[in-house]
Amino acid sequence: PKMKEDNCLHAALICLGMLYYSHAITTEKLNHARPSLHGHHEKGKEGQVLHRSKRGWVWNQFFVIEEYTGPDPVLVGRLHSDIDSGDGNIKYILSGEGAGIIFVIDDKSGNIHATKTLDREERAQYTLTAQAVDRNTNRPLEPPSEFIVKVQDINDNPPEFLHENYHANVPERSNVGTSVIQVTASDADDPTYGNSAKLVYSILEGQPYFSVEAQTGIIRTALPNMDREAKEEYHVVIQAKDMGGHMGGLSGTTKVTITLTDVNDNPPKFPQSVYQMSVSEAAVPGEEVGRVKAKDPDIGENGLVAYSIIDGDGMDMFEITTDYETQEGVVKLKKLLDFETKKSYSLKVEAANVHIDPKFISNGPFKDTVTVKISVEDADEPPVFLKPSYIFEVQENAASGTVVGKVHAKDPDAANSAIRYSIDRHTDLERYFIINAEDGNIKTTKALDREEIAWHNISVFAVEVHKQHQEAKVPVAIKVVDVNDNAPKFAAAYEAFVCENARSNQQFTTISADDKDDSANGPRFIFSLPPEIIHNPNFTLRDNRDNTASVLVRREGFSRQKQDLYLLPIVISDGGLPPMSSTNTLTIRVCGCDSNGSLLSCNAEAYILNAGLSTGALIAILACIVILLVIVVLFVTLKRQKKEPLIVFEEEDVRENIITYDDEGGGEEDTEAFDIATLQNPDGINGFIPRKDIKPEYQYMPRPGLRPAPNSVDVDDFINTRIQEADNDPTAPPYDSIQIYGYEGRGSVAGSLSSLESATTDSDLDYDYLQNWGPRFKKLADLYGSKDTFDDDS
Repeated sequence: PKMKEDNCLHAALICLGMLYYSHAITTEKLNHARPSLHGHHEKGKEGQVLHRSKRGWVWNQFFVIEEYTGPDPVLVGRLHSDIDSGDGNIKYILSGEGAGIIFVIDDKSGNIHATKTLDREERAQYTLTAQAVDRNTNRPLEPPSEFIVKVQDINDNPPEFLHENYHANVPERSNVGTSVIQVTASDADDPTYGNSAKLVYSILEGQPYFSVEAQTGIIRTALPNMDREAKEEYHVVIQAKDMGGHMGGLSGTTKVTITLTDVNDNPPKFPQSVYQMSVSEAAVPGEEVGRVKAKDPDIGENGLVAYSIIDGDGMDMFEITTDYETQEGVVKLKKLLDFETKKSYSLKVEAANVHIDPKFISNGPFKDTVTVKISVEDADEPPVFLKPSYIFEVQENAASGTVVGKVHAKDPDAANSAIRYSIDRHTDLERYFIINAEDGNIKTTKALDREEIAWHNISVFAVEVHKQHQEAKVPVAIKVVDVNDNAPKFAAAYEAFVCENARSNQQFTTISADDKDDSANGPRFIFSLPPEIIHNPNFTLRDNRDNTASVLVRREGFSRQKQDLYLLPIVISDGGLPPMSSTNTLTIRVCGCDSNGSLLSCNAEAYILNAGLSTGALIAILACIVILLVIVVLFVTLKRQKKEPLIVFEEEDVRENIITYDDEGGGEEDTEAFDIATLQNPDGINGFIPRKDIKPEYQYMPRPGLRPAPNSVDVDDFINTRIQEADNDPTAPPYDSIQIYGYEGRGSVAGSLSSLESATTDSDLDYDYLQNWGPRFKKLADLYGSKDTFDDDS
């Protein structure tokens, strides 16, 4: 039907064009009938008549319908000049935009046709130039005439939206008429001609929730109280139609996705009225007990819920926190539980929105409450001591088996199992204490010494009889109470000095004391002299009552020659009950002092020397001692000089040694298997030593004067002479050494003479090869050869 409408419209436009063309032809004929319009005569100044030629054709514009699809080229218009008499001498020429390609002209009749289908949206008009020339000479007969061909618009373009899909948001519960989004479409047809580009908007899908303004394309809400929780997304289809929306207009559509955004219009609600939870009494504070959750259909900030405990007998025992990831309330233990004390608790928990929208406050309170009941489960608990720690006291030196104290534990469970006690031996390595496993009484095993250990810190275990894994531990501190069992003594090893010229009642030293006992049994100290010497004529004692005592001189005039050392016994008593005392001896030396009381000397022997010997006598004694020392040194020196030849002779005897090697040496090529210094003659170190592998060029002849007579009976002289000749003979081996090797070396002519790889029996040996070794081994060959012959003869 749409194609039929378009064809009818095209036919109507063609008819209009033909009527316009007929009107133009009629006008042209009328122009030909009125020559005054084409030219006139004017009289000049001198009476000459002038002729002014006027162009006989002027065309302002032609019209052609776009999208014409007829079988023949469409006639655009006709050019005709007044001077055209119809004899064919005038030729019409067309130039300009599209000339010869889109527009063609009949050069005789001047008819212009469009050879191609035109599109106004592609090009709305064309500017052309027409000219009439003489066909034979191509001489212009008329000035060029410019005209316009306009493309007549038809409704051939549907409306198009800027976007194929639109997305928009609008809050839920919005009022009717709330603007959501504006959609815009455009039409390529001519907006100034007809209604081809006049658009009207309408909604095809999305009623009754939304509407659209026909002229502006603004989409608005059409229903009140749209609920996001019921439906969150809507799909709306908008149509734009041209021709003012009338029949025959073209249309285009677009999709609009509209999402309702959330508002806080729903309070949180618990899905149940009571929650049941349980927790073991062995749970520790901070442990999770359970979770509750109030459902809020809102999302984001509008759905945030905070939980709190507002009432209940378990408010002090439990707490609740909010897990914002899961929107749950987490119930946690706050304090330790005791099943035997209380077996259940009740809580009233409230869930409330964090953010509340004032617009919807009338919807009711945005919170809800629920009851949480928590039951405590019995757990197998370890024994519990009645006290967290124990402190006992026991006197030192108390007899073994003395009771120190008693600990007590009980089973908190309903079973009330029997308890057994023991001491952690890691805390009592010396085993000072034992405990009664039945009743928890702690006793000593030996006497304790406070001065050695004042406090004993042990640990006691309590274990259930039938459940050994249930164990408790308590610290026990035992204080050893002090007993006055230590007498006071001097605080240091005192040694006093008194001057020979000391005055009567002069103080020359002060003493103090120490006591290992506690302060209650120690100071204050009392100093005194023993009763038997209380009337000592030399010294006296004064107690300063501050735990010190002063020693004074009782008489004047002390002499080192008579007595240079005094021993003064002093008795020191403590303040304990009963008191303890000890006698300490003070050593007092008599010294020489100057007139000011400064110490000079305490040596008593110096006076004895001065009285018996003079200074000259001492010097003489020292001189004699020095002379005796010099004589001894000279005597020892002479003795050493006399023994030097014997020492040299003994050292020479050391040269006669035998060096044995357990490895086979390298023969003549071996230079590293032994220390070559062993073969050197010490007498020839600074002289010439011939090489051992080269025979000397001269034969050494011993001196006749050194050879003793054959009948000489002096064997010692004979041996010494032979030794001297051997030492001075350069052809003899040095040191008279014997070197033994198990291997003759690779360079030996004879090869190896070792028997390591020889046969084990004589029958396996063949000595014929000895005959080929030359004269050097002739003797060896004869020995073995004669042996073989002897064997053969036998």
